[in-house]
Amino acid sequence: MSNSADSPGMGSMGSGPARTPRVKPVRILTVAVFALAGLIFFTSFNTAKGTDIRTDASLLKLSDLIQERSRKNKELDESNATLRGNVESLAESDDGSTGAQDEKLAALEKNAGTQKLTGKAITVTLNDAPPNATAKLPGYPEPQPDYLVIHQQDLQAVVNALWKGGAQGIKVMDQRLISTSAVRCVGNTLILQGRVYSPPYKITAVGDPDALQKALAASPAIQNYMVYVNVYGLGWKVAEDGTVTLPGYSGTVDLHYAKPVE
Repeated sequence: MSNSADSPGMGSMGSGPARTPRVKPVRILTVAVFALAGLIFFTSFNTAKGTDIRTDASLLKLSDLIQERSRKNKELDESNATLRGNVESLAESDDGSTGAQDEKLAALEKNAGTQKLTGKAITVTLNDAPPNATAKLPGYPEPQPDYLVIHQQDLQAVVNALWKGGAQGIKVMDQRLISTSAVRCVGNTLILQGRVYSPPYKITAVGDPDALQKALAASPAIQNYMVYVNVYGLGWKVAEDGTVTLPGYSGTVDLHYAKPVE
């Protein structure tokens, strides 16, 4: 039996219509790969816009911008504190209030943290562990990078323990905390009231030094932190400062909140 009519390439010799040549899958795949490569090159060119996208230049620019904004915020805080002092001086010179009212206002300002506070204090210093740290005690795993840096919850644990220990006022780095202050960390930096700080982090509290230190020792969160201090070398130091003066809060006291879209 002849099978020439069904043989590849023989259709043009028979009485039926010629077969359409088959395109090999390898060729289709090759064309697709080149098309995808062209799209990637075009997208890369569009994204780079003539810059070297293999460098960290864009990250450096962002870091510089953050530092510049932090410096500007500090200047604005200082300017705001000066203006507030001038306004308060003018108000005191002709406010028409009684002595009792002035005393009540002064007490409220003191509790709000907008006025300077002098008293005995302690300072807690937290710092990252050395980058080449290893487990110092048997039975513990070798550290992950996450184990070797100060986290937001570590700073919050110290602040909360100091408040619980009866602190009359607290300063983190060079800024006074008030009721609306938020201690937040992004990466290995602290962002506090619009300004950026790097470790070591210093927290100073005015109050009874013994009561403050007992509150630190009793905190479960700090007890957990001390495990990392002893095993991986995170920094921890508590020092009595004698009598110190905390600055008054100099930033804005206006509350910001979300509003529904109309």
